[in-house]
Amino acid sequence: MKTIPQFSILFIALLLNISLSKAQDKSISKEYKENVIQKLSQLMNDYYVFPEVAKLTDEHLKAQMLDGYYDQFENDETLAAALTKSVQAINKDKHMRIRASQPYMAPKKSREKIIEEKIARIDNSRKSNAGFKTVETLEGNVGYLDLRGFAGLETGKEVTDAYMKLMSRTDAIIIDISKNGGGSPRMVQYLCSYFFDQKLHLNSLYWREGNRTEEFWTLDEVGGLRMPDTPLFIITSERTFSAAEEFSYNMQTQKRAILVGQTTGGGANPGGTQRINDNLSVFIPTGKAINPITKTNWEGVGVIPEEETSIEDAYDKALDLAQEAAEAYRVKRNEKYNQLFMDLNSKLDSYTVGKSDEAILESLRACQEANLFDEGDINNLGYEYLMTYEKPKRAESIFRANTILYQNSANAYDSYGESLMINGDLEASHKNYQRAVNIAVENKDDNLELFQKNLEAIKQKLKND
Repeated sequence: MKTIPQFSILFIALLLNISLSKAQDKSISKEYKENVIQKLSQLMNDYYVFPEVAKLTDEHLKAQMLDGYYDQFENDETLAAALTKSVQAINKDKHMRIRASQPYMAPKKSREKIIEEKIARIDNSRKSNAGFKTVETLEGNVGYLDLRGFAGLETGKEVTDAYMKLMSRTDAIIIDISKNGGGSPRMVQYLCSYFFDQKLHLNSLYWREGNRTEEFWTLDEVGGLRMPDTPLFIITSERTFSAAEEFSYNMQTQKRAILVGQTTGGGANPGGTQRINDNLSVFIPTGKAINPITKTNWEGVGVIPEEETSIEDAYDKALDLAQEAAEAYRVKRNEKYNQLFMDLNSKLDSYTVGKSDEAILESLRACQEANLFDEGDINNLGYEYLMTYEKPKRAESIFRANTILYQNSANAYDSYGESLMINGDLEASHKNYQRAVNIAVENKDDNLELFQKNLEAIKQKLKND
């Protein structure tokens, strides 16, 4: 039998002793746990949106501590998980979580390191793209948006406007928030505002601090084209949480969208992170959502979709529904367009000088509001009547309407000035050419030189006459 030298035995014993010492260093004491629970209870009682529930949770934690339940947990990670389970057993609040983290040590940073970290933050921000992952147009002219988060409005507004512009010409929209864990309620408010054309109360947040309620209504302005009638479908999953659930719930309760997929996570209480000690922190909800229609929220129960499917089937189901809705939308829209065209043509056909201008304006306004005509379309229609049909008075009426509907357009005033000149009203023509130049200067219009040339021409004509 081979023997082990005595020095080897001593070396092994030393290693075991060092390992045991390190393990003991990592193990947390009973006093440490008591201090953690005491501080956690204090934070909940001070800040949790439901004080009476905080008290019950406090009592539950301390009873478990007296029973020795926490003796089995030997490090911050396992203690944090156990405390999360304990508090949620009483308050059922999925937002409230205790997390372990390394103690923060302010590092000594070189100038190079600071620059490197700044660039890394910029890169991460660019990659996240304010939560907007994918946008595309699917078969059947269905817009699809994969939205992974609701960024702050200050960083997300311009990105939202750009993506909404890409979807503004689709006939149905799918917004996929199945991998969206939440974010800013103001971004939820902003995105919701794209899908309504009236002032609506979307949601309220009650905050314990100050005993105040903050209301969120659709906004008066968005940076793109509103889509109040475009069929909307929202894909949800068990991972859909917090602000993403608010977006779903807002749209569902307003009967503005059909939800497809799984019931969402069930977190309706916003808040913030508080430090327990150097190693542990807790997210404490300090507010609660209150829907103006249901007078409650989705806390603990989630938002239940109208079309429940597995997450694997949700995309295909949403696409089938969206394609069917898009076809019906096109039929209805085209019927409306046909009626608007007929009404406008009727007004133009029966045109009477001095009597039909307001009727033509209102007819064109209806076409504009239905997104049938924009400024360029109206301008082209005016020139069609001026040049092709040789009906200059009707053209003048159309151009006049364009200046009223688009009052900040230099081109609209320039075209109106041309029609007035052709019809012999040189003073009015000069006034509108001058207005075109003034607007072009203010807007730094690329066509300023052309507008100035037209203005000089009418001035010369006035002199000659």
